[in-house]
Amino acid sequence: MSKLKNKIFSNILLIAFLSSIIFFNTSNNSKNIFAQSQDQNNSTSTEQLSQPPTDTERTALENQLADLEKQIADHQKTIENYQKQGKTLKNEISSLNTKIEKLNLQIKAVNLQLSKLNKEINDAQRQINRTENRIDEHKDAISRTIRILYETDSTNLFEILIANRKISDFFANISSATIIQENLRTALNEIVKLRQELLQQKEELSLEKEDAENLKAIQQSQKKSVELTQTQKSEILKTTKGKETEYQKLLQKTKETAAQIRSRIFELLGGGELTFEKAYDYARLAEGATGVRAAMILAILNRESLLGKNTGRCSYQKAMNPKDIPTFLDILKNFNIDPGSVVAQVSCPNADGRYGGAMGPAQFIPSTWKIFSDEIARVTGNNPPNPWNNADAFAGTALYLKKYGADSKSASTEKKSAAIYYCGSNWQRYACTYYAQKVVETAAKFQKDIDVLNSSGA
Repeated sequence: MSKLKNKIFSNILLIAFLSSIIFFNTSNNSKNIFAQSQDQNNSTSTEQLSQPPTDTERTALENQLADLEKQIADHQKTIENYQKQGKTLKNEISSLNTKIEKLNLQIKAVNLQLSKLNKEINDAQRQINRTENRIDEHKDAISRTIRILYETDSTNLFEILIANRKISDFFANISSATIIQENLRTALNEIVKLRQELLQQKEELSLEKEDAENLKAIQQSQKKSVELTQTQKSEILKTTKGKETEYQKLLQKTKETAAQIRSRIFELLGGGELTFEKAYDYARLAEGATGVRAAMILAILNRESLLGKNTGRCSYQKAMNPKDIPTFLDILKNFNIDPGSVVAQVSCPNADGRYGGAMGPAQFIPSTWKIFSDEIARVTGNNPPNPWNNADAFAGTALYLKKYGADSKSASTEKKSAAIYYCGSNWQRYACTYYAQKVVETAAKFQKDIDVLNSSGA
């Protein structure tokens, strides 16, 4: 019995000793972390003082952008008014001049947006660095505590008695063991929380970098458009020599016939091509089922609506979000498609590692395709619907656009639905709204073609 009491007493002493050590170590770690944090904050404050106020800069940029957007919208209205007044040489030249001015304003807007975005990218990178440093500090503190626990695991009762004068000190610290465990748990929870913050920050940074690349592509496209519009204006003036009668002759000569429109090649967003006549047949079927304009569906699926951006050809293992892979493999199984075949290739991830994985002409990711599958089947009669089948792809696009109000046929809802189609919940980013505006403009051109086909009895 006395041996058992001695053993119990020894264990109590050991627990108390360990608690004392852990408490002391953790307290010191907390102080060190706090001190490091203070140093970091002081450093950040100094850095901020040495730079212009970021918020003020952002506000100024946003005000300039808002002003430019208003001017761009005014120029667009002027262009539309010229078009409504009829095709005359004077109206055409005035319209082209206004278009050039509008494009130059858009270039200015993109330059401002890039400046704003570069600041946001720098801010995001600094925030990521701070978060990573905080994670490392917590990991170091926990590591030191665990190391001491390991070292004291082999400490015997004699060493404990030598190291401490009063046994009462041991018992006083027994209650601290629970506190120390809670501190360790808190530190671990903080690391988990910081990890989640870090993932979100990296996602935001990736989006911002993607936006920057898209804006650079937009910028190049706008510069080319300015050059083309100026060339177009020069050619018209050169050919007509400023005479209205010559301009009307030119219009008749360059006007496409219904047959030419039907045979024109239509390039699909997700790759592949077909005649405009066939593309319009698919779009007309989808329009009848959803109420979304055929011209709008064609504009969304037109490769050039996304500035001709290459959607890429990658294997699903390399490109796709892992959570989408089971659904993707089920889709392939339904149609006996080899996962390693060219048909099964999907859009590639971007340079910053954001997932690709979009399928077929409509560029749906597997989880989104699954959501719309039953509705697509009701439209086309294909059950299950195939994302690589053109009829199913057109129907899927129309149903997606309808979900976000494009069946109302108003310019604002069509633009919004197009932005959501390309960017999802992040649709309000500048690049997304720019693409959406391009879609609306392309839809207007397709509508003219459709009007020609319909007037000819197509």
